[in-house]
Amino acid sequence: MKAQKTKKFTIKMQKKLVVLFLLVLLAFAGLSVRLFYLVKTNQTSYQKQVLSQQISDARTLPAKRGDIVDAKGTKLATSEKVYNLQIDAYIMQSKEDYVEPTLQALSANFPQLDMNVIRTHLASNPDSRYYIALRQLTFEQISGFKEAQAENNKIQGVYFEEEYKRIYPGGSLAADVVGFTTSDNRGQYGLEEFYNETLNGIPGREYGYLNEEDEVERTVKAAINGNTIHSTIDSNIQGIVEKYLKEFNEENKNAAKVGNGAENVGCIIMECNSGNVLAMASYPTYDLNNTRDTSALLGSPRIEQYVNDKNYTIYRNTHETITQEVLDSMSDEDIMLNLNNLWKNFCISNTYEPGSVAKPFTVAAALETGSISWEDTFQCTGGLEVGGHFIKCHSYKTGGEGTVTVRDSIAWSCNVALMKIGASLGKEEFVKFQNIFNFGLKTNVDLAGEARTANLLFPTDQMGAADLATNSFGQNFNVTMIQMATGFSSLINGGYYYEPHLVSKITNSSGAVVENIEPRVLKQTVSASTSELIRQACRATVMEEGGSRRTGKTARPAGYAIGGKTGTAETLPRHNGQYVVSFMGFAPADDPQIVIYVVVDRGNGDSLGNAKLATGIVRNVLTEVLPYLNIFMTEELSEKEVKELEEKQLAITTMYAQQIEEEKRAALEAAAEEMAKRDAGLDPNIGNEVGENDVMGDSPDNPDLPGDDQVQDPGQGNAP
Repeated sequence: MKAQKTKKFTIKMQKKLVVLFLLVLLAFAGLSVRLFYLVKTNQTSYQKQVLSQQISDARTLPAKRGDIVDAKGTKLATSEKVYNLQIDAYIMQSKEDYVEPTLQALSANFPQLDMNVIRTHLASNPDSRYYIALRQLTFEQISGFKEAQAENNKIQGVYFEEEYKRIYPGGSLAADVVGFTTSDNRGQYGLEEFYNETLNGIPGREYGYLNEEDEVERTVKAAINGNTIHSTIDSNIQGIVEKYLKEFNEENKNAAKVGNGAENVGCIIMECNSGNVLAMASYPTYDLNNTRDTSALLGSPRIEQYVNDKNYTIYRNTHETITQEVLDSMSDEDIMLNLNNLWKNFCISNTYEPGSVAKPFTVAAALETGSISWEDTFQCTGGLEVGGHFIKCHSYKTGGEGTVTVRDSIAWSCNVALMKIGASLGKEEFVKFQNIFNFGLKTNVDLAGEARTANLLFPTDQMGAADLATNSFGQNFNVTMIQMATGFSSLINGGYYYEPHLVSKITNSSGAVVENIEPRVLKQTVSASTSELIRQACRATVMEEGGSRRTGKTARPAGYAIGGKTGTAETLPRHNGQYVVSFMGFAPADDPQIVIYVVVDRGNGDSLGNAKLATGIVRNVLTEVLPYLNIFMTEELSEKEVKELEEKQLAITTMYAQQIEEEKRAALEAAAEEMAKRDAGLDPNIGNEVGENDVMGDSPDNPDLPGDDQVQDPGQGNAP
């Protein structure tokens, strides 16, 4: 093979390279000269541009989230200004004699501040302009430092940026209705979530720039505060309801097992002629100012999550009581799952079988279609064979009710009579009227989290004879409390179905009305004549005309005539000894103004199927609420009732006297603090930038719990 020749770097090539290098060097020299010329001639202009960019960084001005107030203007939710302590390390260390006076003032006024951490930050980040050392301080907490700062000009590099903190003056009052907010000012649950955009304001901006005279000018676009939500909730009525739900729990907790008085207890009071909800509460509840307090879970059944064989995520009630020992063993994920279950509004989110409270709806549908007449009677021997099932009445052991009128089918809560009425109505008409009464559909109440129960009702083509029979007295289909209360209001108010709502108007931060929310009649469910007959039957359920077999007599408050219906439904699986008991009532009996609905879900005691668990709450609540609403007594009082009212009045008077004294004391303390501020010449509106709230965290989707919201084989009937 021939050897390859080696190429040489010739003299000619070296000359070309030198020429190329000189050309590049000349080009760079020319660019440098041009750059120097531009800087020299336009120096002022460029400096202005750079400075303008530095100053024009806009800062956000926080907007105040709107208040939520009750029907009389009492604040249920509001926002108060708080301050974040910001340290500018660059300014603080710009002069040597700034550092120690500033650090000494910080140490003297903020004992919770770790000064070692601050010194480390200054040493490690000398050019830092923004460091938040403390968050959400009150004006009282920062006022001492502000005084020292005003007196000593060597205290530099410390600023206070403004933000708003959401607070709930009532604590747990109306927690289900109000809901709460997360760190990014986003509503979770209740009115806070449903009206989130209305409550949230629009943040403002402040811009700074240099004008032609090298002077700093600022433009401020003010923040627009959020609107105020005026709720239909009456805090006094709400407080009465919550007091008796708590009292029920105290009386019944640990009765048969360790745990709360019931797995859930709920109560709704609403105006039957407008749809205004005056009170809505459930137990257990929680403190809106401390939503992550796990002690609120104690006594409740534990909820768990698992993936079934079809790869569906399932949430189920384990019926294991959460004790402190159980709580300590739960993971963070399990705790969050159970907190989310606690935060749900039982009155609109949970479903259950209504039991005999549904009987007036069946009777009304049959009367409305002409399937029965008011004069019809039915024979009850204690049970009825339907579709291969023997379905009992609560009177089975005594041989049945005998001859039962239409009125008494409700007053005595006779299952056999209702099954015969349901059969005469037929499944097509029964399903049609379920839809008319809005069962299976949302009521569109203005709260976040309302459940839809369409898949928990039988469609016509899947309803057998036994299904129709059990549905006729409130078993084998599921509802929510708000569905039942709203539908029942239409039954006894002349047939007018009002859309339920919890907000009557919206005002802006200046107090001007943005929107009035008037009552809305969506449809007529039954005729006025049918409504009158249902009122008579429900009155007989409670009052003397129902005779000794009336099932709702224990719900009547002393001195008043009311109407209503009891309900008892076996939970799934059947024959497990667990029941949902309830009472739906209205007052006054002859001119209904309000509807009250109480549901006790799986009470903790031996008499679990006894509707007295619910009627007792109704009686206590109405004894206080009716006089408050200026609804006067019409019935003669017995000596026993007089004594009972005297004792109750004394207890109420004592309680309110204590509350008034506490309110006076709080008002005096607040006035003294305000006077002290004025004497000190302090302006409470200080600070600048918006910061972050304490992190609440986002809540996962509300779990829909299986179990009682399933449809299975018909049971053995229900008690009244």
